[in-house]
Amino acid sequence: MPKTEAELFAFLDQLGIAVSTKRHPPLFTVADSQSLRGEILGGHTKNLFLKDKKDNFFLVTVGEDAVVDLKQIHSLIGAASRVSFGKPEMLMELLGVIPGAVTVFGVINDTKQRVKLILDEALMRHDVINAHPLTNEATTSIGTADLVRFVEATGHDAAILKVSA
Repeated sequence: MPKTEAELFAFLDQLGIAVSTKRHPPLFTVADSQSLRGEILGGHTKNLFLKDKKDNFFLVTVGEDAVVDLKQIHSLIGAASRVSFGKPEMLMELLGVIPGAVTVFGVINDTKQRVKLILDEALMRHDVINAHPLTNEATTSIGTADLVRFVEATGHDAAILKVSA
């Protein structure tokens, strides 16, 4: 069973990481979430769940307005071939979320570290990063350094690379 939002918050609390969360109607796209601008400060995320031909999986987290060249990103992230979007079934199996709720916090469910996480360098220049807490019915704000601590506490590397144009 994937972790719940409450289990995510308990894990963050155990790490001594303070976050704030704002509830809202379900948001499925970046366009949907832009209606909240001004209410939630910091960098807002867009997440790409990708796979290569050898079934290596990647979660690429970038700023909401970032432009990512999907024809070239494989060479930046260490993929074995060009990438495509991962299937919803694999998204649920590996990160415990549905399409529209993809989030950097999903790595808490990837206990076998099958997903390589890539955080875009431009996004990481913000003091605060905003992401869904395993549900698209809320947005959680976390300090950038605390996000890296969270990622590492899940057993993942916080690979910070320039992937957006």
